[in-house]
Amino acid sequence: MRAALIALVLGVAVVGCGGGETHHVNDPSVETTHGQHPVGAGGEHRDDKNDRRVEATTGWEKLGERTVNGKADHDTIAVGSKEGRFRVIQIKVEHSALEMFDVLVTFGDGTTFSPPTRLVFHNGDTSKVIDLPGDKRVIQKVEFKYGNLPGGGNAQVELWAK
Repeated sequence: MRAALIALVLGVAVVGCGGGETHHVNDPSVETTHGQHPVGAGGEHRDDKNDRRVEATTGWEKLGERTVNGKADHDTIAVGSKEGRFRVIQIKVEHSALEMFDVLVTFGDGTTFSPPTRLVFHNGDTSKVIDLPGDKRVIQKVEFKYGNLPGGGNAQVELWAK
């Protein structure tokens, strides 16, 4: 409990910055945004202030993030009904390159959707907007299968929705 409180305080104390230019890379489904973010406790990059700014100005809501440590090749971001209903999702990768093999979205009613996502993300790349089937839907969880690319650090995968 004490360690979690210290991590929370350190996380709040370290804030990030936004900015940078946006351009398309060779893959037209990937948009790249370059920006610098300070490093917080334990080497984790913190950009919470920037995330709040993005949410307030764009209508996108950050549903979660995971750091790819190179030991596991998959992660799950649990969402749930309290976060609301969404029509689209977008994936952003920061701090290192990453190869995304698969994404599986599980909805509140138990049905699933797996958009074609085999892509290579570089630091700062954002996927195209991925339309979810049907009307606005509750997302129960999103599962990612991926791998860090050689020569980089630990990538951070962020899940955004609207």
